[in-house]
Amino acid sequence: MRILITGGAGFLGSHLCERLLADKHDILCLDNFFTGSKDNILHMVGNPRFELIRHDMTMPIYLEVDQIYNLACPASPVHYQYNPIKTIKTSVMGAINTLGLAKRVKARILQASTSEVYGDPEVHPQNEAYWGRVNPIGIRSCYDEGKRAAECLMMDYRRQNGVDTKIVRIFNTYGSRMAMSDGRVVSNFIVQALTGKDITVYGDGSQTRSFCFVDDMIEGLIRIMNTPKEISGPINLGNPAEFTILELAEKVIALTDSSSRILFQPLPQDDPAQRQPDIALAAEILNWNPKTSLEEGLKRTIAYFREKLT
Repeated sequence: MRILITGGAGFLGSHLCERLLADKHDILCLDNFFTGSKDNILHMVGNPRFELIRHDMTMPIYLEVDQIYNLACPASPVHYQYNPIKTIKTSVMGAINTLGLAKRVKARILQASTSEVYGDPEVHPQNEAYWGRVNPIGIRSCYDEGKRAAECLMMDYRRQNGVDTKIVRIFNTYGSRMAMSDGRVVSNFIVQALTGKDITVYGDGSQTRSFCFVDDMIEGLIRIMNTPKEISGPINLGNPAEFTILELAEKVIALTDSSSRILFQPLPQDDPAQRQPDIALAAEILNWNPKTSLEEGLKRTIAYFREKLT
């Protein structure tokens, strides 16, 4: 198949490009390099099945494709809060433009949504039936509400125009090719530990997260994309093993054999107290469960960052 991946030079996008190339598909990797990196995709550039397009998905594009993975959007708080107007425009206009393309060429489209649509949840763990508790005017709303609007557009194009849409809600994912300065907790902790700096924990570290290794996530995305047309989602993808942020910090210190100390800082606005996916739907529909333990995934991610820092 001929597959378009928007945000294809990003962390998740580059892994998806790599996997689909290995499966012998023709890949159109589209990115504006706002947060994506050419380093993530350089090893694929010589492949005759791989094509790189520099483009911003807030503007329409005209291509012939069979499938579209819409991953284009800054995904870490540091990046999406840097230019909040650009963030929400990327989510909303990006969805409109990719959906317009899918409608024209009758392509199947997958929207990479996020666990952030659940906001600071009152339901734990979070399942797909929960509508969420999001602050619509907070510093995180450019991302949270942008992704919620993109989900709305996916369903409206499906109902009104018959577009073959899929929605996946991605929970915290980590692994190689995360940007060193992206501000996400796993990369932050690993880089701080490897460089001997204090590890910054916000609040008292009792807030929880669930961490899914990138290989498991990519497998889930491909399985969702290739479900029958009547399955639209949303479907949660993530690792249901729940850890406090303090536990993560202690694990990273132990695995890096670091002398870093833990430094507590005030909690950012609207930081969710709990985050854990209910993946019963993914297990039932996709026969998908994450296989990589946090310890194994952290070891592989630490090895990547150690090499980057030398």
